[in-house]
Amino acid sequence: MNVKNIDDINIFLILISLVVAYYLPFELFLFSYAVLGPLHYATEISWLDKKNYFVHTKKWVFLFLLFCAIISIPSMLNLHYLNHINDIAFLKKLNISISKYKNNIVLITFLLSIGLIYIQKAKTIIIYLLFCIAIANFILSQFPFSVIMMCAFLPTIIHVYVFTLLFMIFGTMGSKSKSGSIAIVLMILCPFVIAFLNINSDSYLFSATIQEYYIASGMISLNYYISNLFNDVTYSKFHLISSSGIKIQIFIAFCYTYHYLNWFSKTSLIGWNRNVSKTRIGIILIIWSSSVFLYWYDYKVGLSALFFLSMLHVFLEFPLNITTIKAIVKRAFLLARTQEIIIKK
Repeated sequence: MNVKNIDDINIFLILISLVVAYYLPFELFLFSYAVLGPLHYATEISWLDKKNYFVHTKKWVFLFLLFCAIISIPSMLNLHYLNHINDIAFLKKLNISISKYKNNIVLITFLLSIGLIYIQKAKTIIIYLLFCIAIANFILSQFPFSVIMMCAFLPTIIHVYVFTLLFMIFGTMGSKSKSGSIAIVLMILCPFVIAFLNINSDSYLFSATIQEYYIASGMISLNYYISNLFNDVTYSKFHLISSSGIKIQIFIAFCYTYHYLNWFSKTSLIGWNRNVSKTRIGIILIIWSSSVFLYWYDYKVGLSALFFLSMLHVFLEFPLNITTIKAIVKRAFLLARTQEIIIKK
């Protein structure tokens, strides 16, 4: 498919994601997260590996794995099959400590990603890592709630909405596709459309199981943080099943669903399927089918088991995100310079 065809498809995908999210905000999120999510994680990590993760020295990627493994420990310990070991004092303290410093780790990883794009020498990277740790701790100590919100948004809404939008902008700046521009405008308008929807929360009926699975996903904190941007409410007074709560959930379901669909729709452009060995394809399919099975068998088990893979693909994408922002700024600057030269002539 050419760029125009892909952009046309994405216009349709944006609209269909929004419509389904409107009618089934919780169900759509849970479905997309369980079925589309794992396939996206596996294929993107495979593609990023071929691209050396967009960093100078690939060997330092082990730090992303380490940080991700650390923050995944509480999720694994929360498996109800492990309840008998959760009473061990050491594990309790470990769980509390990791949960306390999770935001520090997310911020450190993001700051480290910036350095790995530019730095090559091992000694310099180690010094820079220590600098990232110090800066992250200082920022979180001085601006705790604001930074906690940012760290909550970074691997979630910023990842699935903002960075997806930036990828679309970068691609359209290069292709100059009218359909691509329309898709970008629609993407920007979606939050405003959702905000002005007339929502009657009583018309949304959710089973106890759906609510239980969504709460187990931990995403309810994200709903609260988004709500807190517009309404200064305490967590205890935040109502998930309310007019504003449903609107927030529609937005979340839309963002996640379109984020995954956007990735697969641009397969021919991104090329993550090119020159992939049969062994790697087999591994990807095993990971995906096993993940879907886990979610089907017990959604909570799937959430705990897949947390590591979900966060890993976010962490590994950080250098690409930063590189994309850098490329957009560069293209915008060159475009402005070109326009300036044309005007002078």
